[in-house]
Amino acid sequence: MTDTDIPQPDQVDGAPHPRETTRLFGQDTAETSFLAAYNSGRLHHGWLLSGPKGLGKATLAWRIARFLLATPAPDADGLFGAPPPPETLDIATDHPVARRVLALSEPGLFLLRRSWDDKAKRLKTQLTVDEVRRLKGYFSLSSAEGGRRVVIVDAMDELNTSAANAILKLLEEPPARTTLLMVAHQPSRLLPTIRSRCRELRLAPLGPDDMARALGQAGAEVNPADAHALAALSSGSVGAAMRLLNHDGLRLYADIVSLLGTAPRLDRARAIALGESTAGKANEARLDLALTLIDTLMARLARTGVTGHAPAPEAAPNESAILSRLAPTPQSGRHWAELAQQAGDRARHARAVNVDPAALVLDLILQISRTD
Repeated sequence: MTDTDIPQPDQVDGAPHPRETTRLFGQDTAETSFLAAYNSGRLHHGWLLSGPKGLGKATLAWRIARFLLATPAPDADGLFGAPPPPETLDIATDHPVARRVLALSEPGLFLLRRSWDDKAKRLKTQLTVDEVRRLKGYFSLSSAEGGRRVVIVDAMDELNTSAANAILKLLEEPPARTTLLMVAHQPSRLLPTIRSRCRELRLAPLGPDDMARALGQAGAEVNPADAHALAALSSGSVGAAMRLLNHDGLRLYADIVSLLGTAPRLDRARAIALGESTAGKANEARLDLALTLIDTLMARLARTGVTGHAPAPEAAPNESAILSRLAPTPQSGRHWAELAQQAGDRARHARAVNVDPAALVLDLILQISRTD
């Protein structure tokens, strides 16, 4: 397998790599916070870019990296003289730094991510201490132009214990003029000592308009009428929305909602057909998506019962009416929340013991329909 054939662990299927993405939508607050720190002349050495997967954390990390490596640093008092303090992280695509970053040939940048396991012929499941130790050799080299260096860690959630401790040591004794940009999907699971040594930039879920623009930039063709449903089902995550588009997730969710709408006299033929559509190795992605969407549906049922109205906007035809019928009271909402936890536990156990996917999906649908 050649280098070009090796999958990149930090790239969503069907979307450009984050370093190829020039614009970031819906995250103005995070960008403004970083620029304010930069313009103060007192830039922190460790930054935790946090939030659920797919919000643009890696894209922001690459934008900051290009910016830091291509922009003159302010003095300690935040005074520039000329030119004026930057108001955006944008760097022209034809800038030498931008071209080198795109080609992964920028000497001032180090990318730390899971590597390829030649023996197992797959990406490693964890980011190991051996990968982190490569930083020691990198820092022993002469610094790049201007002496600034940037390290991107994508993602902190994938560090094993030894690797996490190695990163902690680096945060405790940071090399001069080095900035660490650390992507974290679940920062609460990181070592408290790591979190305490970082400044956090928390990214927000995208609304429908920003979602549509972000998906368009990624090359996805989105019907404007679907933008609200995509934003709702993906919880504002572009990565999750791309997954929905790649596997016809909107139609799959509509099928699940419609099927549940036949309860209590569940259309068993349709339920069996839905389960069978997830069977086989070729349908593993569809199975994962179906389980995610079933979990999403139960969460929306719980919210309907607790709040007294179905979540807006509708993510499928007649969804509001079906949710309101199945979750008419706060008590029923709490019941759906408990059922979601139980169903999730059963699904994880079933996957662990290799239960037939068709049987797993059918079992979940039957379990849900019996609660009507």
